[in-house]
Order: sequence, then C-alpha cells, then structure tokens
Amino acid sequence: MSPPVVLSQDDLKKIAAYKAVEFIESGMVLGLGTGSTAKHTVDRIGELLRQGKLTNIVGIPTSKMTQEQALSLGIPLSDLDSHPIVDLAIDGADEVDPHLNLVKGRCGSLLREKMVEGACKKFVCIVDESKLVKHLGGSGLALPVEIVPFCWKFTANKLQNLFQRSGCVAKLRNDCEWKPFVTDNGNYIVDLYLKKELGDLQIASDVILRLAGVIEHGMFLDMATTVIVAGELGITIKNK
Repeated sequence: MSPPVVLSQDDLKKIAAYKAVEFIESGMVLGLGTGSTAKHTVDRIGELLRQGKLTNIVGIPTSKMTQEQALSLGIPLSDLDSHPIVDLAIDGADEVDPHLNLVKGRCGSLLREKMVEGACKKFVCIVDESKLVKHLGGSGLALPVEIVPFCWKFTANKLQNLFQRSGCVAKLRNDCEWKPFVTDNGNYIVDLYLKKELGDLQIASDVILRLAGVIEHGMFLDMATTVIVAGELGITIKNK
C-alpha cells in the first residue's frame, strides 16, 4: 500500500480557493481578497481567463499587493467608484466562529477588504480547518484595529481599557524592520490579544468604532454568506 498523502496547510488553502472559484461566472464583478489563501484564488482566476474558460471578468482588489498580482496575470481591474455593487467576493479569514463571523486583517488590509466585501451580493470565505474557533479571539492571535497614526499610544490604551474584562493586551504592529506597520491607507494597526470572550460582538464592534482615532476593526460580522473549509477529510461548505 502506498503511504497516505499528507496535505500541508498551503495545500488545504489551495483546495479551498479552487473550490470557491467554481462560484464565479463570466461577466461578474469580483472582489479580489488579500492574503496567502486569496492569492491562490487570484492565480486560478488568471489561469481560467488565459484558458478562455472565464470572460468579461472585472476585479476589484482589496490591497496594493493583490492589485499587483492581478495585473501581472492580466485580470482587468476597476474600483467601487465605477462598480458600487460587486457580484461576488472571495477572501480568506484568520478566524471563523460557528456563526460564520470572521476575524480578518492580519495581513493589514482589513479596511479595503471590509469596503469591498460589504458591497458584494455574495461573500465566499475560504479557510483551512485550523482557522475554526469557538469564539472570535479564540486562537489567541491578533484581532486587528486600524487607527490613525496621530497619538497612537493614546488610542491603543483606550482600546485595551475597553476590554479589560477580556484580558485584552493592545500592541502596535511593527514591520520587519521594527518600525510601525503602515497600511495601504497610511494608517497604523493595533493588534488586540484576548484571553477571554468579548461577549456581544455587535456591542464590541460599536464601542470600538465610537473611539476617536479608530478607522475600522477586523471583525467581519454577518458578512460571509458561505464559508468553504478545507481539511484532511475533504471540503466542508457552510452557508448562512
């Protein structure tokens, strides 16, 4: 007997991405996500365009990185000003809870992702099974908040104090040179690390957004219409 094939995390991401591309039809306006999983989606769209299996596609990228990738593949691009209604967006997530709420933005593109994915008729989220959590923040990894650079310590302290009961620690995100990470929009990101649940997510969302200095947060609540999960045992599709 041949030994069982062990799939890497990247293999699983690619499987989920290719499955999501099956939702695409010629003539669609597409939201193009950002990150390691979404990259596979954009690659596949470019391949299908070259093969003539998809035509008349218009992509709206959620980051400069995705824009560069799509242009290199010959995918026609536009923006929300020209196409305020998006047929379908496909993107990854950092966490998915049982109600299909998401944490996104650990790649730093949460604002543009939320703008594009909030304008779409259907938002397909693609993940490998390691991204499934019992509650948002449950992975122990970052819940990102995009803030203005002005007095960022003041804003970070305000964010940390909001969620003291959840054991929140707020940290400014740095780049590889240990300088503040700057988003495509010229802003900073404060990462929130939580030891306990946030409680009511809508209330948490509202109190974050009411803080002066906050641009947007990485909780995508009630936005995903479908989540495709790739695991060792195959593909699972979860719908709202």
